[in-house]
Amino acid sequence: MGDAQTGEGGGSKFERVLETLRARMADGTYPVGASLPPQRQLVEELDVSRDTVQRVLARLSEEGWVESRQGSGTRVLEAQQVRPSGAGRVTLRSFFDSAFEQSEVLLDIHTLTSESLSTHIRLQAERVRERETAPDRIVLRMLLPRDSTPLPYPTARGCQDDPRPQERLREITRVHEASLREALEDLQRGGFVPHVDVVTRYAPLTPTFKVYLLNRTEALHGFYTVVERTISVGDEEIEARDVLGLGATLTHHVKDTDSSSRGADFVDAAQAWFDSVWDMLTDEDG
Repeated sequence: MGDAQTGEGGGSKFERVLETLRARMADGTYPVGASLPPQRQLVEELDVSRDTVQRVLARLSEEGWVESRQGSGTRVLEAQQVRPSGAGRVTLRSFFDSAFEQSEVLLDIHTLTSESLSTHIRLQAERVRERETAPDRIVLRMLLPRDSTPLPYPTARGCQDDPRPQERLREITRVHEASLREALEDLQRGGFVPHVDVVTRYAPLTPTFKVYLLNRTEALHGFYTVVERTISVGDEEIEARDVLGLGATLTHHVKDTDSSSRGADFVDAAQAWFDSVWDMLTDEDG
């Protein structure tokens, strides 16, 4: 069974299976600590080749979603932790669940690739299509690094002039930006949400953290940790300096009625930073 491929080790079937498994882990179908179905079952269920399933599992392992061990299968890890700044437990899924249950969803996002964001946006778009929630307006502003800006990661160990790791990064970014854009804009085209606006701008900055700002009242913030790990570029695996995004711990901040609270200070400062970069340092061409 052949799976057409485009870009780095991926393709339409590769991306579909990757997105499907990410979504199932994010929504609890495959909970933390559980094992994924055997590869042969995934091959049959998802109608792809064993090679595609193996590539997808390798990517999920790179990203920190899963851990594979000889003889014990593939286990789901805690891929994204959210630490509350106040009372109550917040997960990345519950943050977006709450966001899309509001009549107006205003999201300002600063990130490196938008991989984890794309997964959660598509989950929320499905909730809207199933009439579980019905926002009147969705506005997403996404701030990404400019393609022409040299980044310190990912880079091949011992060969920083190798262009493949950053070409891989840019391809991942393009795929997920297009994926989440399509998911949201289809909601307006299908009559599910009256107003949808998705705008991406690019800045000459290296993201050292990610931040999700909701309705100027909530923020999720986390730093990227620099690591050395193996990444796939084409048919080759190389050692590279990279960052962990999906495995990063995020901190939740809320702007409440107490204007002197630390949460309010953080949300205001993060929003002011985002607006200043958006207005003064960006353009709409990657």
